[in-house]
Amino acid sequence: MATDDIHDGKTDQTGQDVADIFTEMLRIQGEAARQMMAGFSPEAADSWPDKAAIDDFGAAMLAAQQNWFDMIMPGENKLPSALPDAHPSAWFDAMHKLAATMPAFDLEAQQSMWRDGLELWNNILGHYTEQGRSDANLEALWRNDRRFADPAWRAEPAFALIHQTYLLMADRISAAIERAEGLDEFEREQMSFATKAMLDAMSPANFPLMNPVVLERTIATQGENLVKGLERLTHDLEAGQLTHTDKSTFKIGENIAATPGKVIYETELFQLIHYTPTTEKVLETPLLIFPPWINRFYILDLNPKKSFVRWALEQGLSVLLVSWRSADASLADITMDDYVRAQIEAIEVTRERLKVNDVHTVGYCVAGTTLAATLAVLARRGEADKVASVTFLTAQVDFERAGALKLFVDEENLDFIRQASTKGYFDGRYMAATFNLLRGTDLIWNYVVNYYLLAEDYPAFDLLYWNGDVTNLPAKWHEAYLTNLYRDNLLVVPDALSADGTPIDLTRITTPAYVQAGREDHIAPPESVFEITRHLAGPLRFVLAGSGHIAGVVNPPAAGKYQHWTGPEGAESLDQFVASASETKGSWWPDWFAWIEQLRPAEVKVKGARKPGGKTNPAIENAPGRYVRQR
Repeated sequence: MATDDIHDGKTDQTGQDVADIFTEMLRIQGEAARQMMAGFSPEAADSWPDKAAIDDFGAAMLAAQQNWFDMIMPGENKLPSALPDAHPSAWFDAMHKLAATMPAFDLEAQQSMWRDGLELWNNILGHYTEQGRSDANLEALWRNDRRFADPAWRAEPAFALIHQTYLLMADRISAAIERAEGLDEFEREQMSFATKAMLDAMSPANFPLMNPVVLERTIATQGENLVKGLERLTHDLEAGQLTHTDKSTFKIGENIAATPGKVIYETELFQLIHYTPTTEKVLETPLLIFPPWINRFYILDLNPKKSFVRWALEQGLSVLLVSWRSADASLADITMDDYVRAQIEAIEVTRERLKVNDVHTVGYCVAGTTLAATLAVLARRGEADKVASVTFLTAQVDFERAGALKLFVDEENLDFIRQASTKGYFDGRYMAATFNLLRGTDLIWNYVVNYYLLAEDYPAFDLLYWNGDVTNLPAKWHEAYLTNLYRDNLLVVPDALSADGTPIDLTRITTPAYVQAGREDHIAPPESVFEITRHLAGPLRFVLAGSGHIAGVVNPPAAGKYQHWTGPEGAESLDQFVASASETKGSWWPDWFAWIEQLRPAEVKVKGARKPGGKTNPAIENAPGRYVRQR
């Protein structure tokens, strides 16, 4: 999709220039690459993708971001159409011009930054004299950032000036946003996020002619790195998303999502997988897992060493898991009602197949949000006893403090989502781009530098393979989720929403709950996850895990990584919980299983329906099933 298509021609050229900063960066990189490759490989230089192709890629990567730049640089304010070349003075001038366009950057702040910049230049240039190189206080001179950790950035004054100027001015611009008057909290967060994304894109590390490491690699390989990078860029342009890992090393069902089991039930929306037990006895109450539908389920079954599914089997649990279908036009009318009905249906099928009264449930991320709604529906209907426990993994129900993702639910972004969902579903590549933007330095520009410009070998990393295996979302449900929950925060308002004809009131939920949050989670911030403790009425155990949204959850005990904190019930806030919590090294998984086992300690032998695929528990196909392979 071209950039102009997204805005339907409504954005002026100034806004378009700023909104297109990512694609403009690619064009500038392309021009620099042509210059550098001309002497090595003229044919490769001539084959650089044209403007239209790069526009398509930029739209797929950052279309959701465009309105942010329109907001912070409206009207006559304009980023220079050509970003600076490798001369330090040009970069210095360009950063000042950028600061001048910032609404929060007043004249006094601009003058102060100019003075600080001149002082920085004098100090750096002084270092490159014979006397300066022996300065004992040299370390105090440098601003450190891992993008510029290579010694080549300090070996020559030009590159030292460029990256130190960038870091100084980026710091000043960011600080100006924090000091700006007349902004409410939401507006400040909007401007801060958009500014950071733009500054990340403008890092001199992203420009071939400004990056000494890229220049050294180009000379050493006679341009081979840029030829290879061109091939990769062309591939990513065609795919519409960045490559993060060597995909050829992973095969679903063989070395990823490979835990043995059977698909025992399916609908148009999901397949239900029953995994093969690995113990002679299992807990009588089975475990039913609902992974998020915005990703593939196998985040919980990456490989034998990391698999939560396999580990749970080894503890003596009967494990079943829902594999959601990636949306296409046939699922255009899917709504919240359908996901709640699907979760109730999976609970009922599990109870009937395994001949049990109740099940343990797990809801990860957005599926945990919907699972809360499902439990509220069951409670209202007098059927709460069908669920023995609920585990919420990095799941939010109260979105008042939902973090950066909440910034994407203003009307302009919602309008973009509507325009991008004309076939009845929202392309998963846009969602992936949004999540990548939350960590742009790590998940976008790091890859541009390392794998387009330096042509490093892609790592064979199962987590990154999963991250790139995107799913499409039903358009109606996706928009309703963003408006009703993220924007309007209606899930925590008793009876403000209904599902399957039943009003939702979370305070009716008395099911024992285990709530896990990630200390460094940037998608579901721990203070937001903690809010669930204010809305449920049953016994609850809150656990704070080290790391973030993925590594904080997928942390097998054998790895010996991170830590977790537990504490008494009744904390009024996350800060209060942390103040009284006890730290335990390693994974939270054993703590969770001890909690599960204590709730329902009874065991049964593994026979009959406890083995998937037999007469009493017939199978449709082997795990991981068809739905996880559909694109």
